[in-house]
Amino acid sequence: MLTIPDPPNELTPRTFGASDHLAVGDPVMAIGNPLGLSGTVTTGVVSALDRPVSTSDSSSQDPFAQGQSQGETVVTNAVQTSAAINPGNSGGALVDASGRLVGINSSIASTGSSSGGQSGSIGIGFAIPVDQARMIADQLITDGSAQHAFLGVTPSDGTAKSGSATRSGAKIEQVSQGSGAAKAGLEVGDLVVAVGDAPVTSAESLVAHVREEAVGSTVKLTVIRDGKSTQVDVTLGERTEG
Repeated sequence: MLTIPDPPNELTPRTFGASDHLAVGDPVMAIGNPLGLSGTVTTGVVSALDRPVSTSDSSSQDPFAQGQSQGETVVTNAVQTSAAINPGNSGGALVDASGRLVGINSSIASTGSSSGGQSGSIGIGFAIPVDQARMIADQLITDGSAQHAFLGVTPSDGTAKSGSATRSGAKIEQVSQGSGAAKAGLEVGDLVVAVGDAPVTSAESLVAHVREEAVGSTVKLTVIRDGKSTQVDVTLGERTEG
C-alpha cells in the first residue's frame, strides 16, 4: 500500500464517482503523463459503456490485472471515451465534470503504424470503471492479492431463436463440473443474452460482465434454451489459475 508521510495540508483525496451513474455523452477528462509529458489533461465524452475490451496482461500494464498469468488475455467491461489517451496515461485518472474519479485509464484502440512504431490516440480510449477498480484495489490493500469471479463455462459467439426474433449472445460450449454454472443447471447449447439488466451480445461480453462481479455474488442470467427465454440465478465462484 502506498502512503505519503507528512502530506501537505492542501492535499485532499480524490472524490469517487460511481460507474453506474455514467451516461453516454457525459463530459470526462483524462489525466496522466502521455509520452512522458507530466501533468497532461485531455477532454472528451463517454463514448460507450460496458464495452468489452481484450488486452494482454504483459503489454497493457493494467494496474488491476493482479493474479493473471503473464501474457494472458484480460477482458474488461470498459468505459469508452473520446478523450485522448496515449502511452503514459495508463493508470491515470478519468474524472467527470465535477472532478470525481469515474475510471482508471487502461488502453487505446489503434490502427497500427506502417513504420513499426507505436501508434497514438485515434480518439478511442478505454478506462476501467471505478467501481471495479475500487473492488480490486480494496482486496489488494487488505489481502495483497485479488480474487476474480468464475462462472464455470466455456463460451463462444452464437445466436438463437426466441419467438420470431434471432438473438445474439454467448453460447455455452462447456460447463465445468462443480462450478456455479453447473449447480444452477446451465447446459451446453444455452445462449446467455443478459447478465442482470445488461445485454450480452458475445462470448467476450459475457466474460467482461462476469469479471466485474465479486466472488460469491449471485447474478441473474437470461438464457435462451430450445427457443424459450428463462432466467437463472448463478452464484459465482473464484477463478483459479489455469
